[in-house]
Amino acid sequence: MSSQLGAFLRSRRERLSPADAGLPPTGRRRTPGLRREEVAMLAGMSATWYTYLEQGRDVRPSEQVLRALAGTLRLSDAERDHLLHLAGGTPVAGEADETPDPATAALPALLGPHPAYLTGARFDVLACNDAATHLLSGLRAGTNLARWIFLHDEARTVLVDWEPVAQGLLARLRAAAARHPGHAGFDRLVADLHRASPEVRAWWPRYDIATASSGVKRVRHPEQGVITLRHTALLVADHPDQTLVVYTPV
Repeated sequence: MSSQLGAFLRSRRERLSPADAGLPPTGRRRTPGLRREEVAMLAGMSATWYTYLEQGRDVRPSEQVLRALAGTLRLSDAERDHLLHLAGGTPVAGEADETPDPATAALPALLGPHPAYLTGARFDVLACNDAATHLLSGLRAGTNLARWIFLHDEARTVLVDWEPVAQGLLARLRAAAARHPGHAGFDRLVADLHRASPEVRAWWPRYDIATASSGVKRVRHPEQGVITLRHTALLVADHPDQTLVVYTPV
């Protein structure tokens, strides 16, 4: 986990300019972003200690130090939680929870005619209603949402704003994979996406992190053309790896 922590800190440091951090310009820089010494100074820690963190050494920063780093690096709430998890969170043991209870699995069908589906930790579709299959061009139970978005041409047609949707999904996949380190299913999925998708190969090194969120999407409806729908993501309380997604009119 230390190597992931170092890579994450480095990626966040390199995306910030001195101006972003309120520092005066210092002329041309050989590498992008802030220097390690600058991050350490702004976070109130020694440069040596911060360097150890980026190098993946076995050091144990306090939560106070981590939160100071999160503020210095201007992390989002999801990125901050990811940082805390990498630095000291307890990895999720065993297999990811991919079996919905019957009542939860029945929800998409009960929500018809609104398109709705239930996903597990690896974004496998665990349950899906007919409206979602019709709207999202073949998405059904057993489909992997990440594979569908990146590897199926239908997704690029249906999702009008495909690129930001795909980037958001990849950021959520990265966060989910970190919660299940060493999980063969995640490793296989990420490897398959890297082999088949040039976008995944380009975006994965950016180390973007996100969690499930609601919002608005434009989709190309089979009969109505381009329409705007609100999508609501609801985490299942007893199975937090599972998410119910519902599309409703704006």
